[in-house]
Amino acid sequence: MKKDQATQRQAVLLMVCSTIFISAGQLFWKYGMNSFSSSTINIPLLLGLVSYGGGAFLIVKAFQQGELSVLYPLIATSYVWVSLASPYLFPTDVLNPWKWTGMAFIVSSAALLGWTNSGKVHHD
Repeated sequence: MKKDQATQRQAVLLMVCSTIFISAGQLFWKYGMNSFSSSTINIPLLLGLVSYGGGAFLIVKAFQQGELSVLYPLIATSYVWVSLASPYLFPTDVLNPWKWTGMAFIVSSAALLGWTNSGKVHHD
């Protein structure tokens, strides 16, 4: 494997990890706001900020190593992580066929962008 391919794969892995941190941050924020009280320190909100910050750090590291046009669309996968986790954490959240369809479009679009930029498809 060429150095550029290894770097690109590492950047994609960093980006996927960042979306997990960002998604966790969003879930913490929702949980924190469900139990919001202005008289106490809201630990879930603070955890959300820390998680979101960690995700932002990983995005910056990924952008240093990879191609922006490949990496940036991966941020959309945070919708997938949140959609999959939220019904387990929040009883009013449900996965319906439209959400499943949207997640399929997001995953297939990100995969298509990665595949077309991996050198497997050549445009001469």
